[in-house]
Amino acid sequence: MQTRPVVATRPVPYRPAPAATLTATVAALIMLLAGCAGPSAPPGTSGAPERVWRTDGYGWTYVLGDGRLRVYETTRISCLPAETLRQIGGPDPDGVLRFGEDDVAEQTVRPGDDGRATLRLLGTAADIDLLPLPGLPEECTIGVADDPVTTFDVFWTTFAEHYNSFDRKNVDWAAVRDRYRPRVDGETGSAELFGILRAMIEPLGDVHTGVTASRDRDFFGLRPGTRELPERPVIEAVDNHLRELGVTRFRAFAGRKLVYADLPDGRGYLRITAFEGYDPDDDSHLASKPELDRMLDAVFTESRVRALRSLIIDVRLNTGGDDALSLLVAGRLTDRPYVGFTKSARNDPDDPARHARAHPASVTPADGPQFTGPVHLLTSDMTVSAGETFIQTMMGRTPAPARIGTTTQGVFADSMTRRLPNGWSFSLGNEDYVGPDGRNWEGAGIPPTVTTPVFPDDELERAADSALDAAN
Repeated sequence: MQTRPVVATRPVPYRPAPAATLTATVAALIMLLAGCAGPSAPPGTSGAPERVWRTDGYGWTYVLGDGRLRVYETTRISCLPAETLRQIGGPDPDGVLRFGEDDVAEQTVRPGDDGRATLRLLGTAADIDLLPLPGLPEECTIGVADDPVTTFDVFWTTFAEHYNSFDRKNVDWAAVRDRYRPRVDGETGSAELFGILRAMIEPLGDVHTGVTASRDRDFFGLRPGTRELPERPVIEAVDNHLRELGVTRFRAFAGRKLVYADLPDGRGYLRITAFEGYDPDDDSHLASKPELDRMLDAVFTESRVRALRSLIIDVRLNTGGDDALSLLVAGRLTDRPYVGFTKSARNDPDDPARHARAHPASVTPADGPQFTGPVHLLTSDMTVSAGETFIQTMMGRTPAPARIGTTTQGVFADSMTRRLPNGWSFSLGNEDYVGPDGRNWEGAGIPPTVTTPVFPDDELERAADSALDAAN
């Protein structure tokens, strides 16, 4: 699942969807901490002592008091206030607390032993550990200067402490600082500073790295060689090919982000172009889930599940979103529970190899009809983020699906969005997603088991689709 940085609308494939915004996540986390209040006073209520936690990894500090959750983003040189959330209702029967804005929950906290707790950002696939602190760190009570040099230092330091792929990208981050910091001083202008920050991360070629100064000035990385194809004509070409194969009816959901069709030869075709944004009026995970459930109930009926000889799932244009939604789809494709992957965050600023405790992302079989027959996944370099974690999850299915097309983009970690002292925002990946087989595909992407062309110009012109045809 992928947290969502603020990005301008752009053509496929780059529209990172990480899932819950990490900045909002941070705020949510703190609200979650409220769940750890003692029994004498309900968490977060007036009279209850403040609770302070830090996340194991992520660089967030949370303070809960008087029904408010204050979130701070920290590095070894800075502590910046992020957001404040409020507790929504009382604890669930199992003690879980919910936090958010406008009575919409965005994260939950489950109190544990010794003052610890676990945080879940709704839409993500696994928990985050919250570790107790004796109080708010002193540096969080001191303001941070918003000059260009401090902004540069916070940007560089956050990447140094959290980014997950310097070795994978063959980038010497210390050398990057030595090259660019001398170019920044108190008089550096906004346009020049933005250009410097962009130049620092552009060689990473990572969709989950970006910097946003304003609505009309932002940058997000992309793996070299990735195509940016206009989505509508590509989908029209695919649909025209499906019609040539005998499809007479398409069932569309969520503004055509979810499309299903029966082929006359007994195959089914399901296209998923995002795992987010299914409600046009509300982009939260909770708003998207009902529309996904509606599609799953309509497609996975008892009669269809019995009749299908195979199912094609097309995620070649999938721009990412919420991992939790992708796990729900996987739950319709198995009759046994299994772990799709584990995720863990960097938690040592000085050692990129050290990580927090790994948390599993599990697939739970759906209560409704399940299709357990052959599945063919169509993949491409434009399969991004939650689209890739879905493929990783499906690789643990029995029988495992065939993967047809080309290698995926190679960005799995949630996109952690942070703020800079001057008000800009930026994002990076800080987690490792590891399959049950021990493989981590961050950076490299998941390769196909059957390599075919994906949307070459000549096929688009004549509405051909060799990848789809290979899914027999």
